[in-house]
Amino acid sequence: MTHKIIQPDNWSKASGYANGVLTADGTLYVGGQIGWTAEQKFETHDFIGQMEQALTNIVEVVEAAGGKISDITRLTWFILDKKEYLSRLPEVGEVYRRVLGRHFPAMSMLVIKELIEDDALLEIEATAVLTGE
Repeated sequence: MTHKIIQPDNWSKASGYANGVLTADGTLYVGGQIGWTAEQKFETHDFIGQMEQALTNIVEVVEAAGGKISDITRLTWFILDKKEYLSRLPEVGEVYRRVLGRHFPAMSMLVIKELIEDDALLEIEATAVLTGE
């Protein structure tokens, strides 16, 4: 096996992409997750709500691959509105800790013009190394 596609069981099928790819060495690449549910529906059009859902989606992909939050080694954030992010930092921190606890992997954040899904306010991709410990 060179790699395995990871798709949480209860999620709608990804079309044209993989939610996760697990390599033979235990590296898991989590495709960019946005603030929609397993049914690919947006329940909120609020930055913080979408951020929580995107982080939750990442955790679900990691767990579907047999990993845990502490296996996440990198997060790359793509956001549309720098000012909103900065003005809501206390909420960002609260939600981050609620979903990921006090686990802080390497992170990058980019401010971009648009995302493919018109209702998405951010997208977050991740890398994890599943150690099996």
